[in-house]
Amino acid sequence: MNRLAREKSPYLLQHAANPVDWYPWGEEAFAAARRDDRPIFLSIGYSTCHWCHVMEHESFENDSLAGLLNRDFVAIKVDREERPDVDRVYMRFVQATTGSGGWPMSVWLTPDLKPFFGGTYFPPDSRYGRAGFADLLTQIGRAWREDRTAVVESAEAVLRQLGAPAGGRAASAVPGPAVLSEAVDQFRGTFDHACGGFGSAPKFPRPSELLFLLRESVRTGDAGARTMATRTLEAMASGGMRDHVGGGFHRYSVDAAWRVPHFEKMLYDQAQLVLAYLEAAEATGDRALADVADDTLRYVARTLTDRHGGFYSAEDADSLLPERVGEAGARKTEGAFYLWGFDELGDVAGADADLARARFGIVPSGNAPFDPHGDFGTKNLLYEARSVAELARDFPLDPGQIALRLASVRTMMFNARECRPRPHLDDKVITAWNGLMIAAFARGSRVLERAEWLARAVGAAEFLRDRMWRLPDRTLFRRFRDGEVAVAGFAEDYACAVWGALELVAAGADREWLDWAVALQRRQDELFRDDDDGGWFSTSGQDSSILLRLKEDHDGAEPSASSIGVANLLTLARLTGDAGWRRRAERTLAAFADRLTESGRSVPLMLASLSACYAGSQHG
Repeated sequence: MNRLAREKSPYLLQHAANPVDWYPWGEEAFAAARRDDRPIFLSIGYSTCHWCHVMEHESFENDSLAGLLNRDFVAIKVDREERPDVDRVYMRFVQATTGSGGWPMSVWLTPDLKPFFGGTYFPPDSRYGRAGFADLLTQIGRAWREDRTAVVESAEAVLRQLGAPAGGRAASAVPGPAVLSEAVDQFRGTFDHACGGFGSAPKFPRPSELLFLLRESVRTGDAGARTMATRTLEAMASGGMRDHVGGGFHRYSVDAAWRVPHFEKMLYDQAQLVLAYLEAAEATGDRALADVADDTLRYVARTLTDRHGGFYSAEDADSLLPERVGEAGARKTEGAFYLWGFDELGDVAGADADLARARFGIVPSGNAPFDPHGDFGTKNLLYEARSVAELARDFPLDPGQIALRLASVRTMMFNARECRPRPHLDDKVITAWNGLMIAAFARGSRVLERAEWLARAVGAAEFLRDRMWRLPDRTLFRRFRDGEVAVAGFAEDYACAVWGALELVAAGADREWLDWAVALQRRQDELFRDDDDGGWFSTSGQDSSILLRLKEDHDGAEPSASSIGVANLLTLARLTGDAGWRRRAERTLAAFADRLTESGRSVPLMLASLSACYAGSQHG
C-alpha cells in the first residue's frame, strides 16, 4: 500500500495498492521533488471516471511503468472533485497547449509546480499515432536531465500566458434585453429539431441552458424558446440517458439521439435536471415532466443519501456482469448493471414481457450499439421505443391499463436488478453539489406539493450547517467522508449552499435559513469577491500551491460561482427588501457584459438571471 491508503477520497483509495509511489497533493510531495530534483507527474481524475479506471489498469498497475515513474518522477494523485482549485489550473494548461481536456488528466510539472507538458489519457504503449505512456516517461525524463533550461523556460512562459488577465475592465452598465433575444437566436441556430439538444454528438445535459430558455419564454412569450427546452427534456427522458428502472440520469449521451449513455450518474446532474424539469412543468402544465423530476428525486433519496442527511457524489459507470461474478480476474464493464437480455426480461415480467419488450425496444439479437470488449452479446439497452398511446394500438388494453402494467413490470425489474453487482458508489459528500440538491428537493416540495421532499432538503441543509460550517471563523468546508470534514470550501461551495438555503425559504422552511444564506453570502464576498472587476474568484488566494487565482466565466456541467452568485443576490434583494443586494448583482452583470454580449451561450445561467432582472423575478 502506498501513501494514498491514509486518504479519505474514494478516488485516491482506488490507487492505494498501485505499485506507483503515489503522494497526495501537499507539501510532503513538493519537498520530495525539490530535495531529489525530480519533476512531478500529476494525475487528476475522479472515482467514477471510466477512462481513469482504464489508465490505472493499463499503466498504474503495471510494475514496469510504475518503476519508470518511481525512478524519475514524484507522482501525485489528485481527486478533482475534492480539489477543483488544482484541477482548474492544470486543466487550463492542458486545454491551452493541446486544444482539448478531460480526465484522467496527466501533467508534468517542475518541482515548483509549473506545468511544462500535459494531456489526458495515454495508452501504455504508442499506437495509432498516439504517444504511449512508457515512451513519454522516458522522453520527459531525458529532457529533464539533458535540457533542463529549456523545460523550465517553457514552463515559466506558459504560466505567464495563462495568468494574463482576459479582457478589459468591467462595463459600467448592465447589458440590455437585446442580448437575451440574441442568445435565444444562437440556441435556435444550433438546435437539433429531430432529436432535441444542441449541436451533434456527444450530447451533454446542460440544464442551465434550458432554464434560460424557459425563463425567456415566460418573459417574452417566445414559444420557440420553450419548445427547444421541453423538446430536449422530453428526448432525454425517453432515451437511454435516463435509467428507466431505477430513476435518475446518466452523465451524457455518446450519440445525437440521447440513446447511448456514458453510464456514470453524478449528483450535480440529478439536481440541475430536477430543477429544469420542474421549471418546464410549471411553464407548460405538463405532468409528465413533473413526474420525471419526482422520479429523479426518488432515486437520489433511495440511493445517494447519507444516513446523516447529506447526499453522496456519484455512481460509477462500470460494474461486473452478473455471469462473471466469482470468475477469476473478471473485469468490470461499462453499463453492465443496466442492460437486459430478451429471455431475462421474460423471466422477470412474465405475462407482460411482450408489453415491456415493445416499450423498451428489447429484441432477441440485442440493441446495445456499443460493445468495446465483446461482453454484451444479445443484451439490450432500455429506452422508450414506443409511447403508451402507440402500445395501445397493438395491445388489447387502454392507456391507463398499460401504464399500470408497465409500472408493475418496472417494480419487478428493479427488484431483479438489485440482485446484480452494483456499480461503485462514491460516498463522499461535496458541499457545492449538496447545495444544488437541496435546492432541487426544496423546489420539488413546492411544485410537487410533497412534504417529504422538504424534509429531505432541510435534513441535508442541517448536515451542511452543523457539520460543514465552522464557527467562529465562518469557514465552510467542501468534503465530508467517513466522519472527516476536510478542504476549505471554494466559491462554488458557498454559492451553491446559499442557493439551497434560499430555495428552502421559498418552499416555506423556517426563517433561520434566510439568516444562514445571508451569513454565507457575506463570507463568500469576503473571501472571493473581485472588488475591482466584479464577480467572484474560484479561490481565496491563500494557498500558495495554487499558482493562478482564476475567475470562471463559463457555465459547464456545473454553473460558475459568479452565475449562481448573481441569482442569489437577486433573490436576497427580493426576500430581504435590501436594494444593496440587487445593486451588487447588477454590478456583476455589468462586469460580465462582454461575455454576455459576445458569447452569451457560455454563461446561460447568468443569462437566466439577466432575464429575471428584466422580468422582475428570480428563481421561479
